[in-house]
Amino acid sequence: MKSVSIAVDIGGTFTDLLAFDEKTGQIRQAKCLSTPPDFATGVLDGVRKAALDLAQVESFVHGSTVAINTAIERTGARTALIVTRGTRDVYQIARGNRPESYNILFQRAEPLAPPSLTFEVTQRTTAWGEALISFDEAQARDVAKRVLAHNVDAIAICFLHSYQDPTDEIRMRDILHEFDRSKFITMSHEIVRKSGEYERTSTTVLNAYIGPRTSKYISNLETLLGRDGFGGRLLIMQSNGGLMSADSAKRVPVAMMESGPVGGVIAAAQISTGLGYENSIAFDMGGTTAKTSLVHGREPSVAEGYYIGGYADGHPAMMPVVDIVEVGTGGGSIAWIDGVGALKVGPHSAGAAPGPISYRRGGTKPTVTDANVILGRIGVDSFLGGEMALDRNAAMAATAELGRPLGLDAVAMALSIVQIAVAKMSLAVRGVSVERGFDPRDFVMVGMGGAGPIHAVAIARQLHIPTVIIPVLPSHFSAFGMLMSDIRHDYVRTYLSPLAKLNFDDLRKIFAEMLEQGERMLAGERVADDAMTFQRYLDLRYEGQEFAIKVPVSDEEVAAADLQTIRKRFDSIHDRSFGHAAPNEALEMVNVRLSARGIRQKLQMPAARVGGQPASRTMRKVCLETAERFEECPVYARETLAAGAQIKGPALIEEYGSTTVLFASDHARVSNTGEIIIQVGALQ
Repeated sequence: MKSVSIAVDIGGTFTDLLAFDEKTGQIRQAKCLSTPPDFATGVLDGVRKAALDLAQVESFVHGSTVAINTAIERTGARTALIVTRGTRDVYQIARGNRPESYNILFQRAEPLAPPSLTFEVTQRTTAWGEALISFDEAQARDVAKRVLAHNVDAIAICFLHSYQDPTDEIRMRDILHEFDRSKFITMSHEIVRKSGEYERTSTTVLNAYIGPRTSKYISNLETLLGRDGFGGRLLIMQSNGGLMSADSAKRVPVAMMESGPVGGVIAAAQISTGLGYENSIAFDMGGTTAKTSLVHGREPSVAEGYYIGGYADGHPAMMPVVDIVEVGTGGGSIAWIDGVGALKVGPHSAGAAPGPISYRRGGTKPTVTDANVILGRIGVDSFLGGEMALDRNAAMAATAELGRPLGLDAVAMALSIVQIAVAKMSLAVRGVSVERGFDPRDFVMVGMGGAGPIHAVAIARQLHIPTVIIPVLPSHFSAFGMLMSDIRHDYVRTYLSPLAKLNFDDLRKIFAEMLEQGERMLAGERVADDAMTFQRYLDLRYEGQEFAIKVPVSDEEVAAADLQTIRKRFDSIHDRSFGHAAPNEALEMVNVRLSARGIRQKLQMPAARVGGQPASRTMRKVCLETAERFEECPVYARETLAAGAQIKGPALIEEYGSTTVLFASDHARVSNTGEIIIQVGALQ
């Protein structure tokens, strides 16, 4: 029996691998430099470095940035769009809002399917699913010929109100297949069956645009793994925090846009909950970016739509996604002087090649990692467990040169770089807490990623967050979260009705159709019947409002047509979210939702060993507060810390892939399960 599960997270700088053997409880980890543009090579480098036998692997979970990079860099397929006659300009016009009101140079994002490749077909379905204008078969065939004559690689089909009746979209696809079956075709009803014509069109085009490149990447990965003996399940991390099969990812790659950072948020929710904290802020800093997300009431915050490339000039994707705020500040972020002589950090990154100067791979521009090496916070001989010796002198020379116009030496410049990076990341944490109506003092922070533990305490101090948790294997925590994730598929169907007049027979029929679809999908992904779970939701709002609230409902409540209980739950959620509710105001239902999950066995970390107080491995001069003072700090090896061990700052805790920095008056203890729990700023 195969007993090994592997998770691989590809970042802009490093590729992280984590393997867990259910039989022996053994955990293996590997960290390799990423290998753009052929990221699959970095995956295999990690497998070989960890000395894994792929023939013994039952599941291989993968998170990748290939989908979102394809969209942002606009390196996707030449894509055509087929729409209902009279709606060809919907995608071009977009919404009438102006995100940057005072920017006279503001421009919206260029459509991924240009007007010259947008074609109309005569047909029209009403918002209630009735055929208003019949599908013109002859014209559709003519459109198919014209589309294919334009040498496109992908085709998006999005007919008006096809979320109610997809018959015409399916027929259009079949006609295209009669002429050419090699094109990547996306139908809107396969992606999302929800109203919102522009957003639905954008999501459909996005899926078609990134489809050929993403599906090719996944197919190549399957082939490479198969050559090395892998015969298990390849699972892909989704933006919603769940997993899907490789076949599903090839068909709906838009669902994996944010697959990389989501794993860490899922793991942060489970780890903090296990330690007794219901509210936490996940902070993940890697080599290229820093990401943060809010976990409230043990559940990660999930948005039902987001913008690829940012709200101002990005492309909307009508897909559920774990709500993450990201800034271009990572260990590889480059420090530079702008036109008015101000020091800036990021968003440009040195990445894996050439990387920071201290990596000795040809980098010439100072980065956040170089600054931490100069300050002594990263050891030159202990980085990656001693696998990569760092060049502090080269980093100091380049940083001193950068600081000369500002009158700063290498150390002062390095401290300034770190302080600016911390300030930028603090703003990101405020973005998911203060700006969403939450007080960060009511949360704990979970610091992860290779660079997260180095900066987490400094960020927490700025925002008065009292507690920081450094999990086991922080530099592999996104991969760890992937092993903790379940298979998941989300379904939505627009059904507009006043709640008081809701036809529960129709509602039960819609849920039954979704349930059948979810069961079929999970069964195809080898999920046993007893591992399948389903959660039902209704999107409700006050009549006359634009935005709805997702309200969970049970099968029993739907069967009994229990309007009173559903109404009370809506009022409770509205009051908790906005501080008020209007129980006497009429409600209307907008969408019906179903979340189908396949529960997977969770990785259980072994309990930390019990022992006495730790002894520092060595002492090192570290600059923590001011550029004028380096102080002798004890450096502890994390693998030597037993459960119950306590450490007073200032101190460093080193491990493979990361270093935790404690300042004066910080106090850390090791939990029974091995996490480092830091009380910030005071001994408690």
